[in-house]
Amino acid sequence: MYNTKIGTEIASSPMNYIGGKSKILPQIQPIFPRNIDGFHDVFSGGGNVGVNIKNKKLFLNDLNNFVMQILEEFYTRPIDDILLEIQFYIEKYNLSKTNVQGFLNCRTDYNKKQNPIQLYTLICYSFNYQFRFNSLHEYNNPFGKERSHFSGKLREKLIRFITKIKMNKVEFSNLTFQEYFSNKKIKENDFLYCDPPYLITTGSYNDGHRGFKHWDIYQEKDLLTALDFLNNKNIKFALSNVLYHKGKENNLLIEWSKKYKIHEIHKNYKNSCYNTSRGDSLEVVITNY
Repeated sequence: MYNTKIGTEIASSPMNYIGGKSKILPQIQPIFPRNIDGFHDVFSGGGNVGVNIKNKKLFLNDLNNFVMQILEEFYTRPIDDILLEIQFYIEKYNLSKTNVQGFLNCRTDYNKKQNPIQLYTLICYSFNYQFRFNSLHEYNNPFGKERSHFSGKLREKLIRFITKIKMNKVEFSNLTFQEYFSNKKIKENDFLYCDPPYLITTGSYNDGHRGFKHWDIYQEKDLLTALDFLNNKNIKFALSNVLYHKGKENNLLIEWSKKYKIHEIHKNYKNSCYNTSRGDSLEVVITNY
């Protein structure tokens, strides 16, 4: 049995998706407006932000179709069914913190049929619980020996998140942000949140070698232009990004942000104090209100 009384508490995503915002949600939430009709999470990743924001309808979108398929399974299927399927894969492949062959067998079979819950189970036993695919969209993250497993704590985290996402009215999509802006009807009392790949940081999701589109200066310019267009239509938006990172500056974003309001996010990075002159990151949320 499990307790599904979540209410207004934050429910962190049970997926370790790069760039997840669960740790800084308490700083982000107060920035967003109240009384949102449609909340558009255009680069939703593991769903940390959108799922925890009060709205009348939630739109979750991400270019990575694999993470979106898992989120849609969480939303549409009963919790007990999902837990039973996870347990089925654990028992079928004898998954544990030490059984590397079982993990490899599960990974091989997943890449043949690509079942979303099998992928989630596989991720629970992989290195750092990460999503990582090759250019053929085959999951290729290595085994998380002696560390990664579907623990009781992760099980409870999963239950809390599924309970939370089911409290929303959700529409899923798997579009580029250009397609999203073109195809979705964003209304005046809607709110749009963007947490794109960061131009001056590196990550497996935006290096162009994982079967997904590479994020570059042209993508960045397109996004900023699209946000300007929304601003002209009196639609509120927020953009998460970094202005400085390890000695690099995003000059395009710095200049563009001068038109809007900048909210600094105070986050302690490994082996650093909060001081951009020493090569750390200055993470921000930029809003047009």
